[in-house]
Formats: sequence, C-alpha cells, structure tokens
Amino acid sequence: MASNILNIGKSALAAAQVGISTTGHNIANASTPGYSRQVVVQAAAQSQNFGYGYVGQGTEVASVTRIFNDILAAQAVRSQANSSSVDTYRAQMTTIDDMLSNATAGLNPAMSEFFGAIQDLSANPSDLATRQSMLSYAQSLASRFQTTNNRLNEVRESVNSQITSSVSLVNTYAKQIAGLNDVIEKAVSANGNIPNDLMDQRDQLVLELSKQIKTTVVSQGQGGYNVYVGNGLPVVVGKETFNLLTTPSPTDPSRLEVAYQSNDKVTVLGVNSLPGGVVGGLLQFRSESLDSIQNQIGQIAAVLGETFNSQHAQGFDLDGNLGTALFSVPEPLVNANAFNSGPSTTPANANPAEVAAKIVNAKALTTSDYKLQYDGTNYNITRLSDNTTQSFSSLPASVDGLTISQTSGTMLAGDNFLIKPTQNAATKFQVAITDARKLAVGGSVLTGSANVANTGAASISSPIASSTYSSSPIAAPFNITYNAGAPNTLTGFIATEPVTVTSTNGTTTTYAAGAPVTFVNGATISTAGISFVISGAPNNGDQFTIAPGSVTGPSDNTNGLLLGGLQNADTITGNKSYSDAFGQMVNGVGNKTRELNILSISEAQVLEQITAAVQAESGVNLDEEATNLIRYQQAYQAAGKMMQIASQLFDVLLQLGT
Repeated sequence: MASNILNIGKSALAAAQVGISTTGHNIANASTPGYSRQVVVQAAAQSQNFGYGYVGQGTEVASVTRIFNDILAAQAVRSQANSSSVDTYRAQMTTIDDMLSNATAGLNPAMSEFFGAIQDLSANPSDLATRQSMLSYAQSLASRFQTTNNRLNEVRESVNSQITSSVSLVNTYAKQIAGLNDVIEKAVSANGNIPNDLMDQRDQLVLELSKQIKTTVVSQGQGGYNVYVGNGLPVVVGKETFNLLTTPSPTDPSRLEVAYQSNDKVTVLGVNSLPGGVVGGLLQFRSESLDSIQNQIGQIAAVLGETFNSQHAQGFDLDGNLGTALFSVPEPLVNANAFNSGPSTTPANANPAEVAAKIVNAKALTTSDYKLQYDGTNYNITRLSDNTTQSFSSLPASVDGLTISQTSGTMLAGDNFLIKPTQNAATKFQVAITDARKLAVGGSVLTGSANVANTGAASISSPIASSTYSSSPIAAPFNITYNAGAPNTLTGFIATEPVTVTSTNGTTTTYAAGAPVTFVNGATISTAGISFVISGAPNNGDQFTIAPGSVTGPSDNTNGLLLGGLQNADTITGNKSYSDAFGQMVNGVGNKTRELNILSISEAQVLEQITAAVQAESGVNLDEEATNLIRYQQAYQAAGKMMQIASQLFDVLLQLGT
C-alpha cells in the first residue's frame, strides 16, 4: 500500500510539474503574436481492484492543448484581408485627393488664371505685354497638366512596386507555411501529439498572409493545411507550394499584372480574381480609380487643346495671318499585344500590323480605353468602360471622336491592340506658340448666321475652318436652304465640293458634290474644309449663310471673345465645360475618399471586435495564469507531502520486519 501511495504522489508531482511548466510557458509568451493559451488536460490513472473495491492509482497527463477556435480564427483571417484591402485603397485615394483638391497647386487655379488672361487680352488685343502674359499663363496651365499627370504616373509606379513587394511576401509566407506543414505532419505521425507552438506559428503566418491577399484555409489530416488565395487559387497544398508572380501587361509594358504559376503554365489574373489584402486593394484602386482619374485629366487636356486649336485657327494674329495651333496635343497611345502574330509565331507573320489612332472630334471623346481585335473577317472595337463593341468590315473606323486606322503590315486573326486616347495626353500637353504676336484673337475666318426671315426654331453654330481651308478659302458666301418636301434635305452647298455629315453617335455619311444632303439634327456638317452644326427644327425654306470673315484692325478682339467663351462652353462629353468636368472629377475623388474612410473605420472596428473575441478565448490572462501558478504550486507541495508520508510508512514497515 505504501508503494501505491508513493506512485500516486509521484504521478501527482509529475502532473503539477507539467502544470507549472505550461503556466510558465503561457506567461512567457503573453506578448507573443499569434500565441494561443495552453492548458494541461489531466485524466485519472486506471484504478486497481483489490477485492474490496477499486483503488485509484493517481493521475496522468492526457495532453497539453492549446485553446483555439477555428471559426473565430477564420473570421479574423477574412476580416484582416478586408481591412487591409480597404486601408490600402484609402491611402492611395487620399494621396490623389490631396493633390487634386489643392487650392493653389491644383489644375483649377491654373485654368482660372488662363481664362482670366484671355479676358485681359480680349480687352486689350494690341498690347504686346498682355499678349506675353497670356502666353505665360498658357505655359503655366500646360506645366500644371504635365505635373499632375507625372505625379499620377509616380503613383502608378508606386503601385507596381507595392504589388511586387506584396507578391513576394505571399510567396515567402506560402513557403514557410508549407515548411511548417511538413514538420507538423511528421510530429503528429511520430507520436500522435499536436505541436502547439508550431500550430500557432503557422496560424500567425496565415494571418500575415491575409494582410497581403484574401486567404482561405482548409485543414487536412495529420494537422496539415491547404491554403488558397484570391478566389480559390492554391498556393500551399501540403508540402507543395505554387507561386504568384508579377509580369508586364501584354498590352502595356509599364503596367505590372499578377500571374499564377502552376508547373510550367503562367496565367495572368484579373482584378476580380484577387480580392482582399494589399494586393486586392492596389489592383482595385488602379482599375477603378487611378485609370479613370488619369484618363479624365487627359480628356480635359486633349479636349481643351483641340477645341482651343480649332477656335484659334478661326482668327487672325497681330500681323493679319490666320491662327495656328495654340497647344500641342499628343496622339492617342496604341499598344500592340505582345502575343500578336509576328515572325516567330504560328502562323508566322513577317510583316506585323501597326495601328494608329487620331482624335477627329474632341467633343465626342470619352475617358475610356479601347480594344481593337481582328477576328479574321471583322475589326471589333470594344469600349472597355462598358464593354460596348462595334464591328467594322474594314479600317479606318470612327468611334467616339476617334479614327482608328491600320498604318502598315498585315493583320492576322486574333491580333489585338489597346488604344488609350487620353491617359498620356496631359504628359505631353505643351504650348505650341512662342511669339506673342501669333496669338489669333482678331477677326473671324468664317461667319455663320440664320436668315432673319426664318420661321423655324433652328440655329447654326460658328463655322470651324480646318487646316485644309486655309489653303483654299471660299471666295463668296453661300446659302444653305432647308427643304421639308424633298424630304428633309439641305441644298445650296458649294457645287464642286462633297459634303460629309457626322451624327452625334459617330455615324458618317458622305454626299457627292451637288447632291441634296439629308438633314440630321445636331450633326456636324463638313465641306470644303469647313465644319458647322445646324440644330433645332427648321421650317421649309429656312436659310443659313456661311461667309468669309475678316479682321478690322489691331484692336479687333472677335476671336478672343470666342476663345474666352470656351471656358463655359459644353465642350466635353456629357455637356460639360472644362471646369465642370474637372470639378466633377475632384468631387468624385473626394466622395470616394470619404466613402473609403468610413469603410476603413468600419472594417477596423470589425477586425478589432473579432481580434478581441479571439484573445478572450485564446489569449493569455496574466491574472488567471498567476492563479494557476499558485494552484499548481500547492498541488506540487501536496504531492511532495504525500511522498513524504509514503516514505515514513516504508520506515514503519521496515521496523516491524525487524
């Protein structure tokens, strides 16, 4: 019996030692990230039958278990991915919001000063100092466009850099998780016990991984994890890992895309495939906001430049010469897909096609990019902002104020091109005139007027002369007559010149010289290097006159007033002025930034609540551990006392034996 008591005391002593060690381990790791509180699970040792009944044989340590809730942990991983994504998006938008809304360094002050200088010049068109001042403000506006777009390009480069860094972290975490999978599975297979600290380290790595990208964990047998990122892409399967990588976009080498590598296959992933985390936030910011903002600024620059150039060409400079381009606006950017047919592809193409785009109607220009794809029969042009596709049997083709043409080479089925009409327009926006005398603020090359005897409700816009007009101007006025019974046709154009009508949706119809022209309300009519718009509802016999203009002298400010009037004219798609378009863009950026600020606070609160719930269950409470330490200390002392009593009983038995 004494031996039995000794063994019981010994088991109690051993259990108390494990309890003290485990409690001490908890206390030591109270501040360790990802550490889960561990507890000793004891069980009664198998009792022994002595005939008169079963007598207990002490205790045994069944396991040392970590307190871990799989459901709460999964919620924390999801919440961390959402919070990181929103925070990343918000930080990028805040940078742009601060830049665009700056009251002194933004675009709006530069535009206001530029139009103010035009008004000053209109009031004093013959003064060289005022002319030079206007040129200076034009240069300041161009510089502001360039600076703004350059800063957005820096943001774009920063996005590339951050994506590269985050993808590298994803791969690093994946390798570490796979390594821990291997060690944990071997440990479980060897003795059936769970290595708690290794499990904590792996779960902490999963949480860190979720900061970079949406993460999903599926537990496997023997303690293994399979880890999926984004919308179900496996990056860890047992001990095997699959990498994410960055690769230049096939249609834009300056734009890094995220790809997934499985064996020898590399698949470029879209923004919808990689939600959550820093990667998801960056991709979403670039796709939803950065591209749009940069295109909108480019649209304002392109439309301002084209409309000013067009109007400036309608006046006369200080020396009586026709006006030239006031601004230099770059042509749209066209990038061939890197996988287009070429000499090394199948089928081989020794002379790959080249495509160019040109802005022909700035007012119809949108903020969208476009994709041109040849299917072997038709040329399909897709507006990427809403995926609207138009098919053409041949090129050139006109879409949204653009003319897209093939300049050389042979296009094969599957070839495609990315067309960016506005993204880089602001970068190379420059003033094309250096001599202040060349500012054409006087007179008007052409005039357009409705006959005072007209009975209808139609009007004619100021005629615009193109570059071809200056070489062969009209010698005398001509009258255009509306004929309701023809039906609905216009006649009276120059007998030797064809007429082209371009409707507001981009449809173009060309009429032979001398042929009646079908009237289309609001359409642009072009003939002999002249373009104008007749809009409204004319009555039969109503007439509209186009006449050559003139300049009356150095003090003539006719064209200067028209240039100044462009400030509030509806020149941008959607019937917006330059200031309206910029203000709407800044307002949109501000609203999006505020939305993200609110969402960021909300997601942070959700994450905080889930983290608190995890800590309440799995975290170390030092007060509780101090209590446990005292409890195990007392158990240890009691077990020692029991063994002392057992020793004394042995002594009594030995004395009785002698």
